[in-house]
Amino acid sequence: MHGRILDVGCGSKPYQELFGASEYIGLEIEGSVSKDADYFYDGKVFPLNDEDFDSVFSSQTLEHVFNPDEFLAETNRVLRMGGSLLLAVPFCWDEHSQPYDYARYSSFGLHYLLERHGFEIVESRKPFDDTRVIFQMVNAYIYKITITQNGIINLLIALILMAPCNIVGEIVGRIFPRNKDFYLDNIILARKKKNER
Repeated sequence: MHGRILDVGCGSKPYQELFGASEYIGLEIEGSVSKDADYFYDGKVFPLNDEDFDSVFSSQTLEHVFNPDEFLAETNRVLRMGGSLLLAVPFCWDEHSQPYDYARYSSFGLHYLLERHGFEIVESRKPFDDTRVIFQMVNAYIYKITITQNGIINLLIALILMAPCNIVGEIVGRIFPRNKDFYLDNIILARKKKNER
């Protein structure tokens, strides 16, 4: 990722410092509470010029997009020829940001969508492809049934219940074999194909 970078679904731009961008632009959907976004879009058309970015980054956003074809077409439109798209999408996660959690994508589904919209896959990864997925789901369950308005109580629950679950998950994850079909996220690096839009 280099040059002028567009972060689609930027939120508070937590990843900005990770990129050596000449310019880092944040885009959010209208109605978002983000105070760091530079632009807001209507859910259909990005208010940006054609081929205006060297790279596009989108983390944990595609599952909240009801119209992925329009989203990826717009992503392709604002990206320069040969530009890079770094996409992180959950696979095995609980519903979140309800009611705006619309989809889970397999690696095959993502590859199909990206290729259909003028991208070629450069690299595809599936992090945490072992039993740690099970422990992450248990922790998500514990969090959702125990969360309170009290920060101290939440910290105690995290220390007493969730931390031990993480530790056991790390140990068990090293014992049992990995499974490329059971994982937390898809992380894909793609490139806009030349002579396509």
